[in-house]
Formats: sequence, structure tokens, C-alpha cells
Amino acid sequence: MQQVDLSVEIAGVRFPNPVMPASGAYEVDEIHDNFFSPSQLGAVINKTIFLHPRPGNPPPRIWETPCGMLNAIGIPCDGADSFIKEKLPILRKLGPPVVVSIAGETMEEWIELSEKIEETGMVDLLELNLSCPNLSEGIPWSTEEKTLERVVSAVVSRVKLPVIAKLSPVVTDIADMARAAERAGAAALSMINTYKGMAIDIRKKRPALGNITGGLSGPAIRPLAVWAVYSAYEVVKIPIIGMGGVEGPVAALEFLLAGASAVAVGMYNFIDPFTMKRTIEGIQEYLVSEGYDSVRQIIGLAHGKG
Repeated sequence: MQQVDLSVEIAGVRFPNPVMPASGAYEVDEIHDNFFSPSQLGAVINKTIFLHPRPGNPPPRIWETPCGMLNAIGIPCDGADSFIKEKLPILRKLGPPVVVSIAGETMEEWIELSEKIEETGMVDLLELNLSCPNLSEGIPWSTEEKTLERVVSAVVSRVKLPVIAKLSPVVTDIADMARAAERAGAAALSMINTYKGMAIDIRKKRPALGNITGGLSGPAIRPLAVWAVYSAYEVVKIPIIGMGGVEGPVAALEFLLAGASAVAVGMYNFIDPFTMKRTIEGIQEYLVSEGYDSVRQIIGLAHGKG
């Protein structure tokens, strides 16, 4: 097959191709070479960590729906120190750029955790999972522009690592949130996170998830996610990592054409561990068939500009 340039740049960091896992959907200790080498990915990322250990939500934590998956994992983690000692070195050795996803329950935690991660010298980009709750106000950090700006600007002012703001779609206008993140100094955006939903177990006559509600991912949210990326691309100049129902090259190409510079695969990694490999290969085949030399040539083409 004719070779094309699949590389993209996210916040000054070169990705060899535009495909990576979404946070929490391809854990370090679940990577097996009998599927494919993770060195083939555009970037690697951890499941979101907090400064201190967390137990996560009560089971059941996962529920399949006709249109995707509900998850109420609750972001369990062993804390930053354990991650830095045990998992971060493994991520670094894989080869691709390393993105570390973090979350804080207070402003002080955001700052301390971001500084701790930067001090390792093993990380290329820092992703802020802004959908976690703000304990002082009882709402997610990503719900209001001023709150989002406060977190992003605080972290940006304390670390030199490029900061990616991961946006929740559960807002009035996600384009406004994208602008707010850019104003605050974010070097890139990840979008979108999951939508809140629930299911009822009709046999038990109770909520299917132990946490009652969970985050909906999968094909049901893809059109919403593509629209979110398209909307944000219209109003910001920083690169976007698109996610939400990426099941293969067709979905990935939708995001790229909508304006994403890269895509992240989430739920479909649980269904088919070859999804990311298929997606990379499919993007290359599309570019060859359409006569493009580089994936960068198609980013944002759906806007009809240029």
C-alpha cells in the first residue's frame, strides 16, 4: 500500500498517527502483544488518577444497552504515588507519547497532583478530567465556564506540560466551554466525555447500576460527539482530540473531517481489542483512495473552508 503521513501534532507533541485509547479504556496492564504492539498507537494514556486512593462505586458498575454501554466505575485508583511508581514507567517504555489523565476534588489537589506528575519527567501531556465533582460546590468542574477556567488556569500557571482540557457534553453550549478552556490556557481539548444515563433491571425492579446512574458511551453518542467537535472547531484554534462511539475508521474519519486532530477509542476496545489497529489501517486506506498525502490535509474539511 502507498505510504501516507499519518502524523499529527497535539500541543507541540508529535503523534505518529491520530489514534489513541480513551482514558480508562485500555489499561496498561491489559495490553497484550498477541493483539498488537502498543508502539503502533498515536499516544497512550492512563485511567484517570486522583491524588489519593479511591475505592470507586459499588457494583454493578457496567450495564450494556441496545445503543452502547453505561459505566459507573467511579474512577477507583491507588493514588498518585502508586501510579507513578508502578504504572507510569510501563507507559513510558511503550514508545508513543504519554498522556496522563488526572482529576482533583479540590483546587489544591489539582495543583499538587499536576506538579507531582510533571516532576516525574516521564509525561508529554497532561489531561484534566473536568467531569469529576468539585467538593466545595457539589457540581462537576466542567459545568460552568468560570469554574472550568479557574481549574485550567491554575494548573497551566503551575506546570510547563501542555494541558488538555477534557470537556463534559452536559452543558448548555459546549462551544462556550471550549472557548473558556482556550482562554484559560489549555493547549488542546478532549471531547466529549460520557452522557449521564441509567437503566432498570426489570427482574430486580431496581436500577441496574449500583450507583443508579452511569456514563453512556458508544454509538448512541457519536452524532452528538461529532457535532460537539464540529462546533468547537469553529470557535477555537487549539487542537481537538475527538471521542464518543469511535468503532473503526469511518467514525474516526467523521471526527477528523469535523475538526479533530486525533481520535480516542473507548468502549469498542472492550468489544474488539483490534479496534485501534483497524482504525489506523482504515484511515491510511482512505487517504490513499482519496489521493491525500497526509492525514493533516483532511482535518476540518467538513467545514468547507479552504
